[in-house]
Amino acid sequence: MNTASIDLGKQNATAIFFFLLFIAFTLGVVWWAARRTKTTDDYFTAGGNIGAVQNGLALAGDFVAAAGFLGISGLVALSGFGGIIYYIGGLIGWPIMLFLFGGPMRNLGKYTLGDVLAERFNKPSIRITTSISTLIIVLCYLIGQMVGAGTLVRLLFGLPYEGAVICIGIVMLIYVMFGGMIATTWVQIIKTVLMLTGVLGIIVLALGRFHFNPAALFSAASNQYGSQVLSPGRFISNPIEAISLSLALALGVSSLPHVLMRFFTVPDARAASRSLVYATCIIAIFVFATFILGFAAMVLVGRSTIVAADQGGNMAVPLLAEQLGGTAFFGFISAISFATILAVVAGLMITGATTLASDLWSNVVRRGHVSSKEQFIVARGSIVLLTVAAITLGIFMRGQNVGFLVGLSLAIAASANFPVIVLAIYWRQFNHHGAIAGIITGLLSSLLLIYLSPTVQIDLLHRATAVIALRNPGIIAIPLAFFVSIVISLATGGASVVENFIEYERRMLLGSSDA
Repeated sequence: MNTASIDLGKQNATAIFFFLLFIAFTLGVVWWAARRTKTTDDYFTAGGNIGAVQNGLALAGDFVAAAGFLGISGLVALSGFGGIIYYIGGLIGWPIMLFLFGGPMRNLGKYTLGDVLAERFNKPSIRITTSISTLIIVLCYLIGQMVGAGTLVRLLFGLPYEGAVICIGIVMLIYVMFGGMIATTWVQIIKTVLMLTGVLGIIVLALGRFHFNPAALFSAASNQYGSQVLSPGRFISNPIEAISLSLALALGVSSLPHVLMRFFTVPDARAASRSLVYATCIIAIFVFATFILGFAAMVLVGRSTIVAADQGGNMAVPLLAEQLGGTAFFGFISAISFATILAVVAGLMITGATTLASDLWSNVVRRGHVSSKEQFIVARGSIVLLTVAAITLGIFMRGQNVGFLVGLSLAIAASANFPVIVLAIYWRQFNHHGAIAGIITGLLSSLLLIYLSPTVQIDLLHRATAVIALRNPGIIAIPLAFFVSIVISLATGGASVVENFIEYERRMLLGSSDA
C-alpha cells in the first residue's frame, strides 16, 4: 500500500483542475437554464417539463450526497457490513414513495408540500405550520452539508475552511439565483452521471485486483481483519435502536421536502411514478457500490491509513482512487465529491426559497394576490437570506460533530411530514386541526428526543450520561405524531371533512380538471 503521493490538507492541482472544469461547465448550464426560465413555474418546478429518466437521475442525486458517497463507504471500510444499515434504510424509502404517494402528490401539488395539504384543508395555518417544518429540515440538512463541505474541501483542496464554505455558498447562490429548478435539476443530473462513472471506474479497477470476484474481496477482508467484518449488526447491536433508525431513514427519506418537491417537476403522475422507479434502480447500484468501495478500501488502503487521514473514514474512497489510479484519478474523484455537495446544496436552496416565496409570502401574506414579478423578487431575496444563513452557520459550527444534523433532518421529516402526508391522502376524517397537531407533535417530539439523547448530551455536550438511551427518536416520535393527528381529528371533525375529501380524492386520482 502506497499513499505517500497524497498530501492531505495541501493544494492538489489535479483536484482543483477537475473542480474548476465542473464549475465552468455547470455555469454554462446555469446560463442556458436562465434563458429558459421565464415564469414562476419554470423557476420553482422547471415548468413541470422534466422527463421521467432525467428526474430519476436528479432524485438519485438528491439522495446520494457526500455523506453517502464518502461517509458510508468509509463507515463500511472501518466497521464492515454493519455500516450499510444507513444506505439500506434510506433505499427502502423510495418504494414507499412509489407505492404510497408519488402519483397522488403530483396530482395534488403545484410547488410544495404545503400546496398538497392546502388543497385539502385550504387554511393559511396549515401552510404556516408546514413551512416552519420544511425550513427547519432544510436548514438542518443544509448546515450539515456546509460544515461537511468545509472540512472535506480543506482536506482535498488545501483551502481554508472559511474560504471553502464561502466558495460553496457563492457558487450555489449563482446556480439557484439565476437558473432556478431547471439549472438545479441539470446540475444534479450531471453530478449523478459523473458519480456513476467514477464509482463504476473504481469498482472495475478494485475488483480487477480480485479477478472480478466480489467473494474474493470479502474473503480477503475476512482474512485481514477477522470474520466479524462480514457480520451485520456490529455497528448498531440494540434491536430497538436498529428499528428506530431504520424507521427514521426509510420514512424520513420518503418525506424530505427537497425530494418531495421533485414530484412537481414532471408532467404527470405517471412520470412521477416512473421517475421513482429509475431513481430506485440507480440508488440500488450505489448501495451495491458502497459495499465494494468500503471493503476495497479496507483491504487495499488499510484501516490505519484511512483513520490517519480522517478519523471518521470520510477519505476512504479518494484514497482508494489514488491507490488504484494515481493522483489524476484521486483528483477526479475528489472533484466529484465536491460536485456532490454543490448539487445537494442547490436542491436544498431552491426548496427553501420556494417555501418562503410561494407558501408564506404569496399564499399567507399576500393571500394569492401576487404578480409573477413579485414572486421572482421574493424568491431571489429568499435565496440571498438562505445563503447568508448557511455560510454563517457553517462557519460558526466549524469543528462540531454535525453528523447528527442529517439524522435530525430525517427524524423530523419522518415524524412531522410522513404521518400527515399519509393521513391527508388516505383518511377521509382527517382535518386541518389534526394535521397541524400532528406536524407540531412530530416536530417538537423529534427535536426534544434528539436533545435528550446520547447524541447531543454525551457526544456534543460531553456530559456523563443522557436522559434517554435512545439515539434515534423515530420509534417514539412517528407513532406519537400519528396518534395525536388521529385523536385530534376525531375530536374536532365534522361532516364537511368527509364531503371535502370526495373532490380531493378525485383530484388525487385523476389530476386537475384543467390538466
